[in-house]
Amino acid sequence: MNILLITADQWRGDCVGYADNDLIRTPVLDALANESTAYLNHYAQAAPCSPARACLYTGLYQMNNRVCRNGTPLATRFDNIALAARRAGYDPTLFGYTDISLDPTGKAPGDPDNTTYEGVLPGFTTRLKLPEHERPWLSWLKVQGLEFADKDAAHLQVGLAPGSIGNAPPAYTAGQTQTAFLVGEFTRWLGEQHRPWFAHLSLIRPHPPFVVPVPYNTMYDPAVMPAFRRAESFATEAAQHPLLELMLHNGDTSHFVPGATALLKDLSDADYRQIKATYYGMISEVDAQIGRVVDAIRARGEWDDTLIVFTSDHAEMMGDHFALGKGGYFDESQHIPLLIRDPRQPGGRRVTGFTEAVDVFPTVLEAMGVTPTHQPDGRSLTHREGDTEVHWEFDFRDVAGQSIEQALGLRSTQLNLAVIRTAKWKYVHFAALPPLLFDLATDPHCLRNLATDPACASVRIAMAERLLSWRAEHLDQTLALTELTPDGVVSRKV
Repeated sequence: MNILLITADQWRGDCVGYADNDLIRTPVLDALANESTAYLNHYAQAAPCSPARACLYTGLYQMNNRVCRNGTPLATRFDNIALAARRAGYDPTLFGYTDISLDPTGKAPGDPDNTTYEGVLPGFTTRLKLPEHERPWLSWLKVQGLEFADKDAAHLQVGLAPGSIGNAPPAYTAGQTQTAFLVGEFTRWLGEQHRPWFAHLSLIRPHPPFVVPVPYNTMYDPAVMPAFRRAESFATEAAQHPLLELMLHNGDTSHFVPGATALLKDLSDADYRQIKATYYGMISEVDAQIGRVVDAIRARGEWDDTLIVFTSDHAEMMGDHFALGKGGYFDESQHIPLLIRDPRQPGGRRVTGFTEAVDVFPTVLEAMGVTPTHQPDGRSLTHREGDTEVHWEFDFRDVAGQSIEQALGLRSTQLNLAVIRTAKWKYVHFAALPPLLFDLATDPHCLRNLATDPACASVRIAMAERLLSWRAEHLDQTLALTELTPDGVVSRKV
């Protein structure tokens, strides 16, 4: 089969129509869901981009792949989805980016690979790389008569003062977005293929800055956006935990709003609502461009020969808990969409059990008929109904700058957390900060920490033991399932 892996950066799992979001318009993905298996409780294993993608591409939890932050190298000893595709006979081709810091072992000190976290996952042929500076896209716009000094200038909203929050569009049109650019190159490449193909379409949107062209900029009314999940005040929210307090009080809007300088705590409810309306518009814009991808595959007569995986690397807080961006212990940062359309399987299936990003790697390898060279933590999703618990990790160290270390008075190795979540309970364990416990049946948005409540002490212990058992079971198995015997090497697979 052909294989198409689509990732749309920073897409929340509740922001698709097929997941019963009656406000958002995602007709292309909704139609695709009718031919796919939709995993409604699917979670990323880490954040931000590099850690999340390391889990997705290798099928390994962060505690095993050890990609802690953007810039942490992914060791070459690990297998990945692109290398596996090559073993299956594909030439896996990338459109966009993978945000993988390459292993510096053996490289010369001056090697340019050592200066960026935006390396390409080993194994991929790069048809179009779109790094953070977005210069290939800017060059494409220039040919069309739109010239900008840099990407920040390109995303400024016409007629709106830099840093202001409104629904004004940028100077580029809906046919000139980064998504349109990548999809256009994919469709051109598709016309060149004469054998089964593997493509990774890695779309940057709806990643910030939050700005979108006509007609998507006014598609959603800020006044009717879903209510935010948060405490009654910024101060009350921040007081829940030292990490949350640090993140909220130091968070600024420069990454999210073109030309902005304000802090998160200075945003009004109306500001958050407008940002959310724009985010919804960005999602609808990407959905429309995915429609072009579907049309191109159908036009080639390959629809029934193509396995499609649609997902995201991580999600987006989008004003919940007074936060923007990703990272931490809230579901809003980690709950992501996953659709798998396998033409050999019946469509329209909905899985409500918990599934994880690490499950994608073994699922795709199974479809390709190849065996991973390491023992993945994830399990194939084929015919599975999901699990009763889900896990993720978040490492908030600042190796180069040491800002978090200094703010919290802790060492880099102490700045991490692990989450275990069931339908009823969520437990968050920190290496050196107080734990958190939430009763999701009575507190679905995690506003009341019960970790110090004597009445919940037994639950806290049980969840901590369950988390410890999970970590013990998933320790790195690179050679642990291999034994040298008088008869030679014996290896086992779980």
